[in-house]
Amino acid sequence: MTFSLDRSATLLKRAEALMPGGVNSPVRAFRAVEGTPPFINKASGAYLYDEDDHRYVDLVGTWGPAILGHAHPEVVSAVCAAAGRGTSFGAPTAAEVDMAEAIREFFPRMEMMRLVSSGTEACMSALRVARGATGRDAFVKFEGCYHGHADSFLVKAGSGAATFGEPNSAGVPADLAQHTLTLPYNDPEALKALFAARGDDIACVILEPVTGNMGVIEPTEAFLDALRTVPKAHGALVIFDEVMTGFRVHRGGAQALYDFPADLTCLGKVVGGGLPVGVYGGKAEYMRHVSPLGAVYQAGTLSGNPLATAAGLATLRLLTEATFDRAAAAADALTEGLRQVIAETGTEAVVVQVGTMLTLFFGGEIPTNFDQVSACDHARFGRFHRLMLEHGVYLPPSGYEAWFLSAEHGPDEINAVIEAARVALPGSAA
Repeated sequence: MTFSLDRSATLLKRAEALMPGGVNSPVRAFRAVEGTPPFINKASGAYLYDEDDHRYVDLVGTWGPAILGHAHPEVVSAVCAAAGRGTSFGAPTAAEVDMAEAIREFFPRMEMMRLVSSGTEACMSALRVARGATGRDAFVKFEGCYHGHADSFLVKAGSGAATFGEPNSAGVPADLAQHTLTLPYNDPEALKALFAARGDDIACVILEPVTGNMGVIEPTEAFLDALRTVPKAHGALVIFDEVMTGFRVHRGGAQALYDFPADLTCLGKVVGGGLPVGVYGGKAEYMRHVSPLGAVYQAGTLSGNPLATAAGLATLRLLTEATFDRAAAAADALTEGLRQVIAETGTEAVVVQVGTMLTLFFGGEIPTNFDQVSACDHARFGRFHRLMLEHGVYLPPSGYEAWFLSAEHGPDEINAVIEAARVALPGSAA
């Protein structure tokens, strides 16, 4: 039977008349891998089902949140019960307190926190807290790390390590971008040089402690050591953007995995159980700068929304060590299987895995920064992606993204992905 996406193609054509690219988030348009994006009708456990009646083993997991699998009955039940009591109040609720307490059990360094509605909100708010607490404007980010689409983060590197950045999106004012310093990821010497030149201007350093938005890349020990000491010596804070890594590389995030004393933390994805939730928080001495206690203003009508807190709280209560270990074991098994197929087929590719996240890069060496990821064969990834889709595996539609496993990915699903890869890896060379 020929693989076709006729109904999805029709829906895409209708959508393109209404939304830029026919989508509400750019990567969904499949421009990096070509082809038609399947329009999803439903999801359950480890599977997605599209409008053309295809079933896929899902390795996107709604870009991270679905660590329990899709439509977990206890999460669905919690959301339905909350909806029956009202969908929004714009007032404090007991569930917000319960959820904050649950988060602090996983992230004890988050002494105080605020719930918001997205990872973008969490990151831009944490940056504002760092600036308010230090009285400084400049901050450091790393090339290839993504912290949402707030203006300050959509900035590329300048011409040298000690220069301010330039906008990499239309609509970002140059005079705002000048406060953003962008460095290569995993380059401790560049970090030291920058702080030596501009340390008194810098409010904070923000990073994905394990990257997911250029594929999965681990921080080196030397990089982590520099992050532990250099910003602190200059009075700057360190913000761990754990929107993706929170509950994913370790139940307590990357800061637990690496025993890193982050000053502020941003969470999203898993913490919302599939509904729109972001969280930022950290040491009380910094969070007390937030209104109404301090002069850093942040507010949101839907912050702490009762449906979102119900989904998030149910997810966190279900995310036991055993549940996390099942998801991590699935990632271990998939990584081992892919590496075997790569070796068998003689494909120039590597797999990088941390916890429940992994990425297959078409290159000969494990990448450690954005330039090395960019040098991988992304055209070949596009061909691989299309073949995997035809064989019932839904991958992120970009070679710059992380794959996500869940506790619902068992031996049958892992074997199905490995067998699809056995066909698609050599086929992608065509």
